[in-house]
Amino acid sequence: MIAVKVKICGITNVEDALAAIEMGADLLGFNFYPQSKRYVTGEQARQIINKLPTFVDTAGIFVNAAGEHVREVAKLCFLNWVQIHGDETPEYCDALRWISSKVMKAIRIKDAADIEKANTFYTDAVLLDAFHPEEYGGTGQKFDWNLIRRLQTRVFLAGGITPENAVEAVEVGAYGIDICSGIESSPGKKDHEKMQKLFDNIKHVRG
Repeated sequence: MIAVKVKICGITNVEDALAAIEMGADLLGFNFYPQSKRYVTGEQARQIINKLPTFVDTAGIFVNAAGEHVREVAKLCFLNWVQIHGDETPEYCDALRWISSKVMKAIRIKDAADIEKANTFYTDAVLLDAFHPEEYGGTGQKFDWNLIRRLQTRVFLAGGITPENAVEAVEVGAYGIDICSGIESSPGKKDHEKMQKLFDNIKHVRG
């Protein structure tokens, strides 16, 4: 069995958060990008996080945000991870090393050349998502998942994961899988039946 982490992203309410945890989520993602359809403020996220058990990690998604803003929200919400999801440089990520949260850099993948970008970031993990010219994540699009085998670092696999293909995503060998739109009834609202199906489908291959 593969000891893969499962990250449910785009959490906007307590009900979805608690349901995801009960079903087996290891991490919950909160989107702090104001232009996202799943945007929550730091205070809104904090209110949800305060009602969660401490054994589940939380991640905050930031896109081209000022470093000081990332630090402030991470501290306010007691984030275990900060997910840097824009056009930030390796130097930007290096400057976040001193905060208590782990740092995950998201890289949008079009082809094999984009995979090489991951090797320039010395973060605690990288997240590989499908490239979209206008949106930063949550698009439901997929890239060639086999490309992640070129990397030696912790990799979270995102982009187009659904209950139907989740086993394939797990078996690629990523450190974790990241699911958002594939288990939603609408942006920011989880479909609990789809979410349960996801966890049921990967139960036999997940450590």
